[in-house]
Amino acid sequence: MSDLTAWLVVWPVAIPLIGVALTVILWGRERAQTNIGVIAISLQLVSSIVLLQHVWENGPLAMAMGGWSAPFGIAFAADVFGAGLTVAASLVALLVLIYSLADTNADHRRAGFIPLILALMAGVAGAFLTADIFNLYVWFEVTLISSFGLMVLGGRREQLDGAVKYAFLNLLATTFLLIAIALLYGMTGTLSMADLTGKVAALPADSPIEIIALLFLLSLGMKAALFPLHFWLPAAYHTPLPAVSAIFAALLTKVGVYSLIRVFMLVFPDGADIAREAMIWVAVATMIVGALGALAESDIRRVVSFTVVSGVGVMVGGIAIGTEAALLGTTFYMIHSIIISAALFMATGMIVRAGGGTRIADLAGLYKGAPFLAVAFLLCGLSLAGVPPFAGFWPKVYLVQAGLEAGAYGIVAGILISGFLTLMLVGRIFALVFWRAAPEGAPAVASDGGAVMKGTLGALTILTFVIGVYSAPVVNASGRAAAELFAPDAYIGVVLGRSAQADAGGVEGPGARP
Repeated sequence: MSDLTAWLVVWPVAIPLIGVALTVILWGRERAQTNIGVIAISLQLVSSIVLLQHVWENGPLAMAMGGWSAPFGIAFAADVFGAGLTVAASLVALLVLIYSLADTNADHRRAGFIPLILALMAGVAGAFLTADIFNLYVWFEVTLISSFGLMVLGGRREQLDGAVKYAFLNLLATTFLLIAIALLYGMTGTLSMADLTGKVAALPADSPIEIIALLFLLSLGMKAALFPLHFWLPAAYHTPLPAVSAIFAALLTKVGVYSLIRVFMLVFPDGADIAREAMIWVAVATMIVGALGALAESDIRRVVSFTVVSGVGVMVGGIAIGTEAALLGTTFYMIHSIIISAALFMATGMIVRAGGGTRIADLAGLYKGAPFLAVAFLLCGLSLAGVPPFAGFWPKVYLVQAGLEAGAYGIVAGILISGFLTLMLVGRIFALVFWRAAPEGAPAVASDGGAVMKGTLGALTILTFVIGVYSAPVVNASGRAAAELFAPDAYIGVVLGRSAQADAGGVEGPGARP
């Protein structure tokens, strides 16, 4: 492997960081900043696609910073799972950034909207591609700092209130995460996730692995918005600009779920039984509480926030099942959720713009004035509920099948019940907001966003339909990602180097279990 090829794993992180530097240099030149932002995210998408193609054809790819190979140096690594999520994140971020051209004003851009978006995308890509558990924390902090800045753009009181709740809970989660990492490092002497696989397995039976695993579940679960520490998300995600809410809902909780998968499939592939048992019940509770919370809400943006919580429960349910088939369903669901969460927040932003309010009781008759928006919202809502032929149907089928095969009947029930409640929710919103006749004397429907907003929302709506009808490419990619997660020998080998793996006597991943 040439040094140039190894750089493929770094460019999805480096490109937005370069964009941040350029936009800061050009502070105050709004048009130049916007152009740099669009170009940087476009190049990040292209580099992510190239990276995914490489790991698809050649297997996992790693690069050691400064020539110090893991476990002694900092490494970036990509497999189909990490590279695929980076592609999905970059694609949605590009569409959200284009959407934001109609959603933000000059004041927002002067306050640093573009540099913050680029920093956020660098943090997301860094989390998806790091091979070092401490640097996973570092990239979490990059996303936290940039997302806090995006949340307070505009300076409204409700934004500041939401930002305080968001920052406090995430900083608390960060504290627990650092404690877990410190304990793990103290016991093993390494921070490389690939190296931790063998080191943790070799620890004495009386080691406090269960406590450390529970700390990871607590900290990463807080960042992913798992019940009962989910309340910060619906309290915060409805307050910023719709474009900001869209990218938050699409990506931030997925970084938490991704981290749970990496930690429990690489660091704790066996054992950690108490944490895995707790994960089952927490996942089911998150699904149901999220769906019920959405049904109980009267603010349409908070409604969509609660659906994000419910979706996190579905993904973590797949991790709790822990089989290869369940990981396939979870990976597919993560891709679907990245698309549909962004689309629904974009749609709700257009609904608020068209109806002049956020309370469902104050919104009515939008079908006549905004038929495109009505159809797009309905189709995205059906995909969220898992109705065929949309993209949300297939991952739930795989997860239900995997749950039945593994005897995880509680998770299966949670997926089915939350899906039914979500379908009721979509029907309720469509009936009240779009189909219900507006009262006499009500003001006419205002602008629903124009061509830019309609185009980006339409692109995501079409994408969720196409993936549902022609699901084979995503199923194949999700299956490949699940197989590599379940049997991570190739990933471990490329991160540590073949000689390092041989010196360690080989490392058996969970795929080697009988």
